[in-house]
Amino acid sequence: MPTPAVSFEVFPPRNVDAAFKLWDTAQALAPLAPRFFSVTYGAGGTTRDLTHDAAHVLARTSGLPVAGHLTCVGASRADTLAVAKGYAEIGVTDIVALRGDPEGGGDSFTPHPDGFEDSCELITALAETGTFNIRVGAYPDVHPEAADAQANVNWLKRKFEAGADEAITQFFFDADSFLRFRDACAKAGIDKPVTPGILPIVNWKSARSFAERCGTPIPDWLDQAFDAAIRDDRHDLLATALCTEMCSKLVDEGVDALHFYTLNRPDLTRNVCRALGVMPQIALSDVA
Repeated sequence: MPTPAVSFEVFPPRNVDAAFKLWDTAQALAPLAPRFFSVTYGAGGTTRDLTHDAAHVLARTSGLPVAGHLTCVGASRADTLAVAKGYAEIGVTDIVALRGDPEGGGDSFTPHPDGFEDSCELITALAETGTFNIRVGAYPDVHPEAADAQANVNWLKRKFEAGADEAITQFFFDADSFLRFRDACAKAGIDKPVTPGILPIVNWKSARSFAERCGTPIPDWLDQAFDAAIRDDRHDLLATALCTEMCSKLVDEGVDALHFYTLNRPDLTRNVCRALGVMPQIALSDVA
């Protein structure tokens, strides 16, 4: 089986303990030579400074590319582009450009009066600077706000036409969900990379709740499997086996890159990567 390229998503720390978890995550995963780390960005810019600082430190300590997230929520166009400029000033020229979730956990997105209407407008503005490598979100399962599966494909095509370079998908529990989406993208004429987003299940209850909110189907057998594994104290063993099996199928089907949502908990991600043949290659030179 070919060895896939990997990348990892982390989130910025809000306190000292969380900072140590982030740096431990970087120390554990940077030796696997990922294509990049991505750092999430809170709704409405709630972690703007934290994301900036975390991206700066990750780039400096790992020597690896870092992608800062950027959303349209709760900010004017000028403020949003100022954040992008701030990334560039610290050498972070990869951006994950997203519309972002509605503020306050609402059901619908309302643009800032002076802000970007949607992710495509943000992508266009970033592309016009000529500065950034732009990654975007994609949805192999029907997005809660989409009419159907084809709408997901059509919207992704618009993002690429606006200037995106690569897409990273929402997580899924069935490899066939991604493979069907990949085929639909190819049929629609999308020829840029669409990378599957992988969620090693650190906590089934939390993962299940998040899947329900974002419209990811939850197979009955998966519920039953985790119920039994939790009773037998084998949650992590099951999570590692299922994630490895799904990733192996994707690689067998020609997928050459995987993006892992680590939740700043590196152990399961590292174990899955090693099972796929992704072995340590580099070491962090300095951890702040």
